[in-house]
Amino acid sequence: MEESFGINNVCLVDGQPRTLGLRDLLRVYVDHRIDVVRRRSTFRRTKASDRLHLVEGLLIAILDIDEVIAVIRTSDDTAQARERLMGVFDLTQVQADYILEMPLRRLTKYSKLELDKEKAQLEETIAGLTALLESEALLRGAVSDELAEVAKAFGTPRRTVLLESAGTTTVKSAAAPLEVADDPCFVLLSSTGLLARTSSAAPLPPSDPAHRSAHDVVVACVPATARGEVAAVTSTGRMVRLPVLDMPALPPTSTAPSLSGGAPLAEFLALGKDEHVLTLASLRTGGAGLAVGTAQGVVKRVTPDYPLGKADWDVIALRDGDSVVGAVELPHEQCDLVFVTSDAQLLRFGADKVRPQGRAAGGMAGVNLAPGARAVSFGVVDLTLPDGEWASVVVTVAGTTGALPGTQTGTAKVTPYAEYPAKGRATGGVRCHRFLKGEDTLLLAWAGPAPALAAGANGVAVPLPAPDSRRDGSGVPLRAPVAAVGGPVGALAPAAGGAADARP
Repeated sequence: MEESFGINNVCLVDGQPRTLGLRDLLRVYVDHRIDVVRRRSTFRRTKASDRLHLVEGLLIAILDIDEVIAVIRTSDDTAQARERLMGVFDLTQVQADYILEMPLRRLTKYSKLELDKEKAQLEETIAGLTALLESEALLRGAVSDELAEVAKAFGTPRRTVLLESAGTTTVKSAAAPLEVADDPCFVLLSSTGLLARTSSAAPLPPSDPAHRSAHDVVVACVPATARGEVAAVTSTGRMVRLPVLDMPALPPTSTAPSLSGGAPLAEFLALGKDEHVLTLASLRTGGAGLAVGTAQGVVKRVTPDYPLGKADWDVIALRDGDSVVGAVELPHEQCDLVFVTSDAQLLRFGADKVRPQGRAAGGMAGVNLAPGARAVSFGVVDLTLPDGEWASVVVTVAGTTGALPGTQTGTAKVTPYAEYPAKGRATGGVRCHRFLKGEDTLLLAWAGPAPALAAGANGVAVPLPAPDSRRDGSGVPLRAPVAAVGGPVGALAPAAGGAADARP
């Protein structure tokens, strides 16, 4: 829409080449459709009138079927039979020829009721077509209805989204003020991929596990301003700029926010095949940077020197077959980086053990993986929260690799984070979940501030079991499949991006 280009619309109109504008193109096409409907209606009315004429002749003949047969049998030839039928029954030549050419078996099968019904239908059809041809309004209405049916059958929805900050006025923004103050706010991302912003930077109410609503699992909470920008971090290691102004604003609430009224991520950015958004990050240049973990156990702290003027950029050089499983913007260096692997191993180590690197770097060894294992979760635990390590929990959900994604509930376990000892970077960690019979992998895992909140793929809340102090204990069967786990939004709000995506 921001680029202009010329189109030379040369068309044949009444056999003559003409250059037409958009309005003339539409007018000529509508006139063509009106002509098509008029000629089609005329043809159908003529066909109906011809058939009605024959039906009227059959009605006359069937009333005196015996006399008709007698006239035909006593005639010397076809011409004499035609003349006698026309004279005796007052038929036209067309009607008489139709009766003579019809086999006797077909003439006798006709009943008067069937012919009367067909006659009534033909008369109704002729009357409707005549009214259509004699009324310009009805003719245009028929054309409009047919075009609407074509649009319904073959139309496709708009692929581009007209947003308020794009310089265009939309219906949605017509009621909103044209000038929006650049007030501080929070940008929230739900586990179902819905985006929204708060109306102010006031502290968000804490989450209440006893009173849940749909789409209340927030996996990222980033401080921003109404006219600022944030970035989305994807599984391919990309960061994509997102304007905050285009996101719907949530009304103030006394309870933890629900993103049911948020906008889907697809309206703001285009993702590649098998690419999904993990979390949000601010674009501030200070701070401890962005921590990234991959499925192959690589960890990286990205130096916050984000390029100006670029819509998207890479923050890690991934190896072949690798993908990002978690990304969190560090509030400070007094945090733990946490890996959880598919074979139920958990490794925590200090963020200060990973030196910051530039965007082009590939990171360093984070967790030592067993053969066939991969990292299913990467997150950050803030050790400066009240009660320190005991303020956080680890959630693990186990299942089997043979089941289809989203079809098995699995078993879940919630364990205090302090039960897991810290280990050195690039080690194997400790066991965090004991598999039951039939289980062979962790479907997902999450580490963060308590209380942990779980939700299904549709955003509906899924209750988690009570905390279990056994760090390597088995799980409790869930009532429904869990697609994501997040922490209390009140604890996430003060830090930029304090939650990691927990999808498998």
